[in-house]
Amino acid sequence: MQSTPDISVVVPLYNEAESLPELVEWIDRVAADNRLSYELLLIDDGSDDASWATIMQLKERFAAIRAIGFARNYGKSAALYCGFAAARGEVVFTMDADLQDSPDEIPAMRRMILDEGYDLVSGWKRKRHDPAGKRLPSRFFNWTARAVSGIRLHDFNCGLKAYRRKVVKAIEVYGEMHRYIPILAKQAGFRRIGEKAVEHRARKYGCSKFGMERMLKGYLDLITVSFMAHFGRSPMYFFGGLGTLMFLIGGGTTVWLIAAKLYKQAHALPLRPVTDQPLFYLAMLAVVLGVQLFLAGFLGELVNRGSSERNKYLIDREIN
Repeated sequence: MQSTPDISVVVPLYNEAESLPELVEWIDRVAADNRLSYELLLIDDGSDDASWATIMQLKERFAAIRAIGFARNYGKSAALYCGFAAARGEVVFTMDADLQDSPDEIPAMRRMILDEGYDLVSGWKRKRHDPAGKRLPSRFFNWTARAVSGIRLHDFNCGLKAYRRKVVKAIEVYGEMHRYIPILAKQAGFRRIGEKAVEHRARKYGCSKFGMERMLKGYLDLITVSFMAHFGRSPMYFFGGLGTLMFLIGGGTTVWLIAAKLYKQAHALPLRPVTDQPLFYLAMLAVVLGVQLFLAGFLGELVNRGSSERNKYLIDREIN
């Protein structure tokens, strides 16, 4: 039976052959200096350089390395998902492979998890060595994420994070949701979320793998995660409620228009045909949209009832 390592370090990577030897040696040195048993999970996200060959060479020197290689580039969230599933450590760390995250932060962040009772500790790159084109959008993005989630973190997207093992086993990272892991953890019931200012280093090798399209993806995913937090288990509350409101407004407006016409006819007053009034067609549109939204909520409930995740809850304590 395999013993449980003190820490697992999950490193997603894409075309980072140059930085891997230095990173692995650095992590190994930190673990040895602090007498920590560890496993290093290197997740190759479909690299087309010599990253996998480098991993194989490093494996001959460092027995703690475990590696997963994707057939193509799936993205950071997919790499983290597989790394979390494979992690066995008491405390699980994530960091980027580009040497901008410092492994020297590991011992202090581990103490925050074990001694101070945090479920998740997120790094805060207080002084960033990135161009203004990345820093300024990141600040606005983090402000928006704080406002939506209520989690007071300065840097949601910092790659350097520490987790209790049960946290990474309880959350599902997909799409571009790696930016919102603190929010996913909070939704799963882990509310002890802390932050630590960490060293951020200038990139030593290669270039960033993320373009400006990540900002659009990030905000679309923020809308998704916010919606799922409020209505994920009961979509009828949103779609059904909005659909009912539109149906009542449209139906009420239609009845009012017809009643007004009948009243004018009865009193020989000048009148305008209902079908000549734009308001009538707007009311009909509201009725149709209301019915469609209600049906969307109903179908969402049917799908949700058949989901294996519907009744998946975090049990923190149990007495038998």
